[in-house]
Amino acid sequence: MTVSVHATLGTASRARPPRTSPGAPAVWPLAAVAAAFTLAQLLLVGTGLGLGWDETVYVSQVGRHAPAAFFSAPRARGVSLLVAPVAAWSSSTAPLRLYLALLSGLALFWALRAWRGLFPVRVLALAGGLFASLWVTLFYGPQAMPNLWVALGALAAVGCFPRARTGRTALWGLAGGAALMAWMRPVDAVWVTLPLFAVGLARRRWRALLVLAAGLAAGAVEWVAEAYTSYGGLARRLADGSAIQGGLGLHLAVVDQLRALGGRTLCRPCAGALPHPVYTFWWCALPLLAALAAAVAVRARRPAATALLLGCAATAAFPYLFLIGYAAPRFLLPAYALLAVPVADALARLLTSRRPAVRALVCAALAVHLGAQLTLVHRVAGSHTRARAAWARTAAELHRRGVGPPCLLTGHEAIPVAYAAGCASAATAGHNANTTREAITRAARRIPVAALVPAGAAPPGYARGWPSTAVGTVRLYYVVPGAGV
Repeated sequence: MTVSVHATLGTASRARPPRTSPGAPAVWPLAAVAAAFTLAQLLLVGTGLGLGWDETVYVSQVGRHAPAAFFSAPRARGVSLLVAPVAAWSSSTAPLRLYLALLSGLALFWALRAWRGLFPVRVLALAGGLFASLWVTLFYGPQAMPNLWVALGALAAVGCFPRARTGRTALWGLAGGAALMAWMRPVDAVWVTLPLFAVGLARRRWRALLVLAAGLAAGAVEWVAEAYTSYGGLARRLADGSAIQGGLGLHLAVVDQLRALGGRTLCRPCAGALPHPVYTFWWCALPLLAALAAAVAVRARRPAATALLLGCAATAAFPYLFLIGYAAPRFLLPAYALLAVPVADALARLLTSRRPAVRALVCAALAVHLGAQLTLVHRVAGSHTRARAAWARTAAELHRRGVGPPCLLTGHEAIPVAYAAGCASAATAGHNANTTREAITRAARRIPVAALVPAGAAPPGYARGWPSTAVGTVRLYYVVPGAGV
């Protein structure tokens, strides 16, 4: 017997979800998962992790520590505004990490709660645990990066969509989730919501569609307006964004994403051996668990919500699996968040199996998976802490050589080092090009300027006569006007 997704969605949307009563399951398991997520971030990633490359771009837009870094076409201002309450008054990363860890825990609770009445609370708690325990989720939870917020907005919006006829709470949740996604990454928000628009049009859910569109518009309005004021129009901004991502087109990045699961935060170019299977078996099992989830949902006569989750997860993942030529694990966070609920539904069914061997196998697999993810996040956080500390040492050496605010840095890793040093950054080529060699030469007559060059590489022509010193893996070529140079 074939079950119509549209028909069952209509039935689900007409039926009001059960009211909370003293005997109904409470939301405390969801709150416990969210609290554990926040605590795990603080313990495993910590508050001492320095800002990453992309983070310095976002934070510098609202902070006072350094001039704003070049803001390239694909970026959106959502992260900058999100961190503004802390970054506007403090240059320390510790309060920022604490703030984001707490906020991401609250957002996870909100997103999971949007699904109450559509799935049992125990399934939602398991889903939250599965998603929150991924190393990539834990690592990016306390960071000023957009992908996790797109994921949580997607989970909330998709959860509110089937209940958009039942009351204002669902409508506000739908609008809020859509706005959060578009606020962070407008193009990703469009990909995530394609199935919602398709179902809404097919079932004539006009109010839900209007609220969904309004939420997306509210989140993206600044990005669209900025396209016309700073990037030459919307089409030009989209084209520039595509070029920065290597040109959107048919690219098979599935294996690249698999390679990145071993702890690589950016895989560009993506080469080398695949990670150990202990780190990737969960990823390979996702299609099988999704299929099992669909079967469980049909048997339970609630296929609509699962179909929406699977559909939105597929469209969220599609551009990052098939349209760009490189990989980063954070790109798929929205897909992982959406898949977590049906996968948890399938695992809950296996964990209640009458066969002890099945239950034991699932428990063993979950234990191995959890151990691998916690090991990875600890390792990744440690390596990034050391790398970002190297930027701080380079900045300290620049200050020792007299290169201090107001100052200008260019060259290798100039953006994060410039933020650490309190300097402006500039580039004459590449994705962040925003100046010329002549402009840098003119600036060197007025303010301290330094060019960062990888060890063994030749400096730019304008810096060949400048004093230099080696710091770690880079050589600094610098000039300080009025210092006898």
